[in-house]
Amino acid sequence: MSPLAITHFTMTSCLGHGLAATSAALQAGRSGLKPCDFETVDIDTWIGEVEGLDAVQLREDLSRFDCRNNRLALLGLQQDGFEQAVVDAIREHGADRVGVFMGTSTAGILQTELAYRQRDPATGALPASFRYAETHNAYSVADFLCHHFGLRGPSVVLSAACASSAKAFGNAARMIQAGLIDAAIVGGVDSLCLTTLYGFRSLELTSDQPCRPYDQARDGISIGEAVGLALVQREGPVGSMRLLGVGESSDAHHMSSPHPEGRSAQIAIRDALAAAGLRPDQVDYVNLHGTGTPSNDAAEGRAVHAVFGDQVPCSSTKASTGHTLGAAGGIEIVISLLAIRDGFMPAGLNVTHLDPSIHLDYLTHQRQARVDRVLSNSFGFGGANASVVVGRGA
Repeated sequence: MSPLAITHFTMTSCLGHGLAATSAALQAGRSGLKPCDFETVDIDTWIGEVEGLDAVQLREDLSRFDCRNNRLALLGLQQDGFEQAVVDAIREHGADRVGVFMGTSTAGILQTELAYRQRDPATGALPASFRYAETHNAYSVADFLCHHFGLRGPSVVLSAACASSAKAFGNAARMIQAGLIDAAIVGGVDSLCLTTLYGFRSLELTSDQPCRPYDQARDGISIGEAVGLALVQREGPVGSMRLLGVGESSDAHHMSSPHPEGRSAQIAIRDALAAAGLRPDQVDYVNLHGTGTPSNDAAEGRAVHAVFGDQVPCSSTKASTGHTLGAAGGIEIVISLLAIRDGFMPAGLNVTHLDPSIHLDYLTHQRQARVDRVLSNSFGFGGANASVVVGRGA
């Protein structure tokens, strides 16, 4: 694919609001995880919760979209001048030439959980104030963004589990290169809710301590919430970051387990490199999906080793942010861009003993270095795989 400009990017997670807080935390090796105290949840686990969401207020004319997920999307827009950058892009290209491509997994399901507590005791009817389409519905976040900016271009929300927002970059790139739009808001947002916390616990996938990706004793995930956003344009100023390649594949192996050899994950990685026109040795750092479950890390480790050997530094940042599910791809692409911009490779935290059966150059300490190109992996339930390559602008 022809490189596209990433003119602006931002993220907000448990590490903090915006790029400065995120970069500082990553370079200092700080995690944002804490013992779970969310809502009424009674689970012995750790979470990555974004501070200040309850105080975020949507505009009065958009109050029908009010839910935790859309408040998180708005909080993300307000960081690092991103909102103004979108306004400028609309002024340059027109409201029908700017698209919205977002990923999420549970969207505003918390709003339904809260409404369910208020159902009519006689009929079971949900309260009249509950608005499914604008909150719980997966498309609601794109609908909210379109109304917030007055956009009339193509808008899509992908719900492909933990690959959702990485796959959004592929959709946006195809739309731009087909000539249908000139710019796109791309990324993902997912917020904490009872369904994911209890659901992953029922699958025995949550850990009772901060997650430990690639550790020999890893035993599960720590769920987080986050928003990651990028403004992708056909052209940008000299020095803009670049979206270089996207690779996607599907395992068709198992609903919740990856192929043990990472067979289709390898396809996504190789296709991303081919789209970018790069050899494996031209990638400086790999941001791993690295959830901290035994099967995921083993499968991804085999896939990455099959392509890169043990010659490319890599790490998972989920021990810093938690696993943000549908937003994971988006924030990890932003972290990859930060690695390029600020010249560092983030450490994979909480590792006491690296799994000796996984043969990678896994970083347990942050490394300062020039970084020009990064590949970021996102692999989800149902065998949804996406790898994205980003790089430094010329």
